[in-house]
Amino acid sequence: MAITRIGNIANTLPDDSISNSKFTDIVNFKNIIINGDMSIAQRGTSKTGLTNGDTGYWTCDRYQFRELGATTAVFTQTQETDAPSGQGFVKSLKMDVTTADTSLASDVSIMIRHKIEGQNLQYLKKGTANAESVTISFWVKSNKTGTYICEIQDNDNSRVISKSYTINSANTWEKKTITYEGDTTGVLDNDNGASIQVSFILSAGTDYTSGTLATSWESYTASNTAVGQVNLADNTANEWLVTGVQLEAGTTASDFEFLPYDVNLARCLRYYQKITGFVGYGINSTIFQASYSFPTPMRANPSASQSAVLTISDGVSNFSQSSTSITTQSAQVGSWYGFFGNFSGLTQFRPHSKTTTDAILFDAEL
Repeated sequence: MAITRIGNIANTLPDDSISNSKFTDIVNFKNIIINGDMSIAQRGTSKTGLTNGDTGYWTCDRYQFRELGATTAVFTQTQETDAPSGQGFVKSLKMDVTTADTSLASDVSIMIRHKIEGQNLQYLKKGTANAESVTISFWVKSNKTGTYICEIQDNDNSRVISKSYTINSANTWEKKTITYEGDTTGVLDNDNGASIQVSFILSAGTDYTSGTLATSWESYTASNTAVGQVNLADNTANEWLVTGVQLEAGTTASDFEFLPYDVNLARCLRYYQKITGFVGYGINSTIFQASYSFPTPMRANPSASQSAVLTISDGVSNFSQSSTSITTQSAQVGSWYGFFGNFSGLTQFRPHSKTTTDAILFDAEL
């Protein structure tokens, strides 16, 4: 029996039986954004000292902090329990300015961005005459009112569209909705690469603000991407919080798609996994070999790293690394095996299990 997308069932029903808009709210995975409610934070709930060059994923999964250019601004990023009341959200992502930059250099760019695989976007029909519009909705809060920019960039074809939203009331959760028309130029690659990125701009220098805002799709021109953007980094009292991020096909925003925690986590595990328990054996007195099968296949063959030295046990004694040492022998989307060095006293071929809470980190982020 063929599986039919539930939203299409409405087209087979009598016009007066039920409205199609009711079905729009129950289409599974209508939200292109992963972890839009900020509920998953595998890496931790706080990261301090984020500054120039600190591009990376630090707290809430799938949200990359990017700060580039000659800036002195420093941020703390946290997963917060502050969320809009009565909307079903219990977490948010917060950027807090801890060192200000009151006069941005021209090349400064500070943002939060979310990258999306091209193979998840083919139904938008980008680059064809039938290209779909998309609408983003989100809840935002800041003490700094004014104009902010939300940019969508097509990395495959170097195209961009930027639109503004206004924070009207200080320290108040406000819902924003922005529609971006479909782009008939530039077909997206049908692969697991980062075809589209959605960026919430926080601060930008004149290299990004001196042109005319690209409110329609155009070839990427830096100066047109963040025109009118406030400088969130200009005061250590400033902060910016976001949650309920939803990007969907169409020209209207539907209710936020809340997913079960395990489903949301599994979607995040495709890009990053933090493993705290596994078994293996000593191949000699100093090297421990381990393997692991991922509960969710990863986007690509992951890189592996350690968060701290490991302690393992043979059931009688514990053994700790003198310093971190990890070597990948094989990394696949479904499994990993490799070696941990800098032990002493291991017995060859004796099974050992990891006993500490420090983690092995597997990264296949976009």
